[in-house]
Amino acid sequence: MTYNRKDHYWLKAKREGYRSRAAYKLAELQRKYRVFRKGDTVVDLGCAPGGWLQVIAEEVGPSGSVIGLDRLSVRPLPQAWVTVLQGDIQDIDFQRLWRERLGRQVNAMTSDMSPDLSGVGFQDHHRSCDLVRCALVLAREILVPGGNLLSKVFEGEELNGLVRELRIDFREVKRVVPGASRKSSSEVYLMAKGFSCDSRR
Repeated sequence: MTYNRKDHYWLKAKREGYRSRAAYKLAELQRKYRVFRKGDTVVDLGCAPGGWLQVIAEEVGPSGSVIGLDRLSVRPLPQAWVTVLQGDIQDIDFQRLWRERLGRQVNAMTSDMSPDLSGVGFQDHHRSCDLVRCALVLAREILVPGGNLLSKVFEGEELNGLVRELRIDFREVKRVVPGASRKSSSEVYLMAKGFSCDSRR
């Protein structure tokens, strides 16, 4: 199925200075669920091209701290409280590097990561679930008690099981499809709130 890349949200992002239409997905989820608050420390996984970083930076403000991670190069943001590092989050050496730079536990983690798409629905679904599990492993190590994790995943047979896994570690887990998501997309966002430190492995 084809889609109009230059749709309403794409054009709106261009007008308002956001780097991607995905910024409006996060802005909507932030309004509904308060993923992060002013002064929070937030880690954004798969941050390229930086649309989510822009939204997070605006919300946490200069009293907060944001670190964006991606395999792709990301043009730096002007805010001094935003740091972007390039590397693969599944690489142990890169994990050590950015956690040293972070130097603290975080209030929220966000992930708009997507696997390299194969075009085969069930494969892309399974790979997206693996990325959520990778984010969950990191969340268990660096989230403060009560912290939040927001992750993208594709619809499929593993989704219910993935939600159950998240509920072991978080007080509340919701499945949400933002209005800015393309109608043809199978993406859904898992909003996991209230991390329990008792679940640290």
